[in-house]
Amino acid sequence: MALSTGVSSPSLLRRMNAAEVLRHAWSADAVTASDLIALTGLTRSTVLGVCDDLIDHGWMVSLADARSTGEYRKGRPARRYALARSAGHVVGVDAGQHQLTAVVADLRGDVLARAVRRIDPCGSADDRRRIVSALVDDALASASLADADVLAVTVGVPAPTDAEGRSPVEAGADFWELMNPDYVGLFAPRGWAVVVENDANLAAVAEAAAASRADREVGGGAGAATASFVTLLAGERFGAGFVLDGALVRGSRGAAGEMRLLDLVEGVGSADGLGALLRDWARAARELGTVPASSPLRAIPLDELEAPAVLAAADAGDATALRLVEKAAERFGRVCAMLSGMLDVDRIVVAGAVAPSLGLLLDRTTPWLSRFTHRAAPEVVASTLGDAVVTTGAVERALAHVRGHALELTLPGAADATRAS
Repeated sequence: MALSTGVSSPSLLRRMNAAEVLRHAWSADAVTASDLIALTGLTRSTVLGVCDDLIDHGWMVSLADARSTGEYRKGRPARRYALARSAGHVVGVDAGQHQLTAVVADLRGDVLARAVRRIDPCGSADDRRRIVSALVDDALASASLADADVLAVTVGVPAPTDAEGRSPVEAGADFWELMNPDYVGLFAPRGWAVVVENDANLAAVAEAAAASRADREVGGGAGAATASFVTLLAGERFGAGFVLDGALVRGSRGAAGEMRLLDLVEGVGSADGLGALLRDWARAARELGTVPASSPLRAIPLDELEAPAVLAAADAGDATALRLVEKAAERFGRVCAMLSGMLDVDRIVVAGAVAPSLGLLLDRTTPWLSRFTHRAAPEVVASTLGDAVVTTGAVERALAHVRGHALELTLPGAADATRAS
């Protein structure tokens, strides 16, 4: 529909029109003036004027017309435009308990650089802030970018966060304070918009974005084709992101996906994730001497025995590993049944670095889940996004902020960015 009806202020009207044109340009490789006229309901002269304004401000670039590209042969050649994808950049950070990852992406979400570093989970909050800052610097340097090239950063943390990026202050929340040591205060002085969000929520954002792309393409994310699903990070500790009827559910303090309630679930007893459980159970079996010499789990140095090795051994038919996988499947079936009973979701997506190895475990979870539920059990699938799921969601969240505030932002070197694109 046309946006001009009922708006009295010419400047407000022009701003609204510009926002609508930019919204359509953001999701397409190229758009013509005719496309924009059809999509917005605006007149040709208005569309051309708005596009000229957006070019002047660095958000869009003018491309060769359709006739010169061989796509248009009769009548007036169509003017073609595209988002100036390199006019600004965003940073996404997965500030996990044991590992930190930072990525830099352009305005279309394409990742230009990535930096990863292991971290001592028992280190101080100051250490964590210092290392995260240095890691972001490394990623920017790899992309040949400076602070002035960045518009927004999103940091994913293994803690609930409110709308201002703060974690609740309450008894027993020392872990949350360590995992979320004021990243807003760390990055805001750089001149960036800062969003701090729970990592499982960002994983859900990533799955929802992949599902949206799957509606337009063949294939896509594990969250595709359903409006209600849970994304579970399942490495060290379970964390959940809830998407219900197409909307991310955060709760009043951002703690909707906090899984400490698993302490109360019979047969579960803690929020320990699948990665931690398989590692700890395998190491305990080794120390008790119950792993036979024929098992591949016996040959791995104890401090290197991790969940992927257990899952690989189970895939190869090792009896010891299969017993551990079956034990984990029963426990995980109870977790999924609890979530299904509370939220009535169609799908549970298991995400994180361990997800690609979980095929057999998830197959064995399904019968347990069916036993524990009193209705049709939800589908349980592994995410296709691997260990990039949180940074993917962080980039999506940072871009959403930029899109929502685009006309309030001043792009770095707008004229240079326009020429370069």
